[in-house]
Amino acid sequence: MWNEPPFFGTDKKEIAFLIDPDKFDNSPSPLTGSLIEEFSPSYFFVGGSFLSSQSFDQTVRRLKQLYDLPVIIFPGDHTQISSQADALLFLSLLSGRNPEYLIGQQVKAAPGIKRSGIRVIPTAYLLIDGGKITTVQYVTQSLPLPADKPDLISATALAGQYMGMQAVYLETGSGARQTVPESVVREVKSQIDIPLIVGGGVGSKEKIQALWDAGANVVVIGTMLEKMLQ
Repeated sequence: MWNEPPFFGTDKKEIAFLIDPDKFDNSPSPLTGSLIEEFSPSYFFVGGSFLSSQSFDQTVRRLKQLYDLPVIIFPGDHTQISSQADALLFLSLLSGRNPEYLIGQQVKAAPGIKRSGIRVIPTAYLLIDGGKITTVQYVTQSLPLPADKPDLISATALAGQYMGMQAVYLETGSGARQTVPESVVREVKSQIDIPLIVGGGVGSKEKIQALWDAGANVVVIGTMLEKMLQ
């Protein structure tokens, strides 16, 4: 499995819908066809920093039943695993120095991931300051990287690549006031040779395009999607 090609392409421009199982509607088709047609997502990411429900596996199953798109787990902790998903982002929070999210949660998750047989995508996860304390920052008890330090952010991303990561995920967190600055995306893209995923605070189609133009391969939308479904 380790010699598989990267799941995401470095020359692609794609969208992922981020689905929080706690907020996923139980209606027969919670995501309307018009939303799928409007944004043409390539993937569903499923997960969250804090889940109070026990419906994680159920949400993955329903997405697979309702939509013909890959479902990729974006885990908030070691319990968020489902053999029904197409892949799992094996995240390491390289922006922080909390060992629990650098390696602790990964050790706890590893046996369950192996049993599930799910494809694993080692991913360098970098939390960037988005102007407010987000749930992921609070839960992980780690400081985000300053958004005005692109050299520090790009060096961290490059370190992730040298550690063998197959993707870099830049994130300001759900509900952040700002998304990752385009200047940061551009700098990181100039330094790495692996796919770049960007999310957090993406509130418009214009912002999606701007992040693509700056070098993002996958733009993740979650809060904007939830607002459109209300």
